[in-house]
Amino acid sequence: MTDPALVPDDFAVPTELITPRFRLEPLGPQHNAADHAAWTSSIEHIRATPGFQGRGWPPPDGMTLDANLADLQRHADDFARRRGFTYTVIDTGNGEVIGCVYIYRSRSDDHDADVRSWVRADRAELDAPLHAAVTTWLTVNWPLGTLGHHPR
Repeated sequence: MTDPALVPDDFAVPTELITPRFRLEPLGPQHNAADHAAWTSSIEHIRATPGFQGRGWPPPDGMTLDANLADLQRHADDFARRRGFTYTVIDTGNGEVIGCVYIYRSRSDDHDADVRSWVRADRAELDAPLHAAVTTWLTVNWPLGTLGHHPR
C-alpha cells in the first residue's frame, strides 16, 4: 500500500527557504557527496540532536556513498510523490551542505507531521535558528496541521 500524499494536490510545494545564513532546497542525488560528507563528519552530534536520539540514524559506522545515494533517491521519490519532503541545508556564504530537514506524516496521534532537522557539529550554532526558521515556514506557508518538531 502506498502512503497517501502529505499535502493536498493543489498545494504548490516550496522549492526553497532562504535566510541570511542558510537556504533549503530539495535533497536529491545531486547532493550525494556533499550530504555524505556532512553527516559522516557529525554522526555523534546528529545522534544527540533532539528528534534523532534512539532512531538508529545516522548509523554509528556510517554507510557507503552508494548506500547514501539510494537513501537520497528514496527521499527524492517521496518528494515527487508528495509523501514526504526532505531538504538539504546549504550555507549561503560558501555553498556547503551543512544539514538536513525531514518533513513526513506523523506516526503519532499527537500531531499531523513529524519534522526533524540536523546541522553539522561544526555549525551547531545554527541548530536553533534552523529549527525556528523551519517551524515558522511550515506553520505559515504549509497545510500540515500540527507539527511534531523537537524543541531546541
